[in-house]
Amino acid sequence: MYDFVVVGVGPAGARFSRRAAEAGYDVLAFEQGEVGDPLACSGHVSTDIWEFTGEGAREELFQNDVYGARFHVGGPHDSTRSANGNGDATGDDERDTYPFYKREVVSNVIDRVGLDRHLADLARKAGADVRDHHTVTDVREFDDRVEVTAKGPDGTDTYEAKMVAGCDGPRSRVRDALSLPEPGELLHGVLAFSDEPDDSDFVDVHLTAPRFFAWRIPRHEGGVEYGLAAPPGVQVNKHFQELIDGYDIDVSHRCSGLIPVGPPDRVTSRRGFLIGDAAAQTKPFTGGGILYGMTSADHAAREIDPDRPTSLAAYEHAWRDDLEREIELGHWLRRAYSLPEPVQRVGLRAASGEIGVHMDRPTSVFSLEHLKAMLGSDSGS
Repeated sequence: MYDFVVVGVGPAGARFSRRAAEAGYDVLAFEQGEVGDPLACSGHVSTDIWEFTGEGAREELFQNDVYGARFHVGGPHDSTRSANGNGDATGDDERDTYPFYKREVVSNVIDRVGLDRHLADLARKAGADVRDHHTVTDVREFDDRVEVTAKGPDGTDTYEAKMVAGCDGPRSRVRDALSLPEPGELLHGVLAFSDEPDDSDFVDVHLTAPRFFAWRIPRHEGGVEYGLAAPPGVQVNKHFQELIDGYDIDVSHRCSGLIPVGPPDRVTSRRGFLIGDAAAQTKPFTGGGILYGMTSADHAAREIDPDRPTSLAAYEHAWRDDLEREIELGHWLRRAYSLPEPVQRVGLRAASGEIGVHMDRPTSVFSLEHLKAMLGSDSGS
């Protein structure tokens, strides 16, 4: 009998597998296909990502430094201009472009597929048994164990464990099997890439998608990423086509996926627990979940003892104490995306300029660093 069976080897599943194995537990982890494939998530992350990786990761995965973002009330016709050293747009029609920036690197663009594979390799090196091409078809929970059935290249087998970790994304099979509640909502996201190199250091954010936004991320030699997300019922593909038509570019490698927003009231059962997208541990204002998922995985590895099911309550408290305020404030930030355009312009104009906000921690808007940046900025109006 294993201590943990982990379903899903994205960043959250790989991180938990690694940390649990390092703590001396027997860990078996299943990934439905090949780790990292298919791509369904942006590779734009805060520089905190390197705290979760191993030796040589930055040299292997890094693509570009980002110093800030240009927010646009309008479409791409406002974004094809260059920016000066402070991120200020230059050219015509500047009134719909609002830069937010730091004088040091805010975030990095990375090889997203490579990140998943790197994290899975770290889990293997720590002693976890990570198996690609294993599709979990059934999860059953009992008083003293769980049974996980998986179909692999050599057939179908059932594995016993003391606990199961559901790290299997927005449509989590583990979540359904354990009768755990679903996320508050599932956004539909679309990504695509163009091949031309772009070493600019600002991302572009367009508040044109209903109740969310579209984006353009320069990836240096990796080309450019274009994306858009919106709630169900919105014609996402139509809006995305308008985005890339506005930039007048050809894209390839188009992919799509679901983005869970709003954690449910409970992510644990008798002998099971959810981490990452399965638990909707994401930023409501961007949809990003890599850092929140791995942070929660660390809480799970510290708090959960497979021989003590009552320890699951400590995990529930730990990750919520860490992230709940950030997620709650993130919901408020997202509401601004749906404000009338004149109100958006007033708010963006008032807040734009140099900032001291951490992209994963909205509560940092109240920090001394942010206050100093605002008071010291001469380009916020």
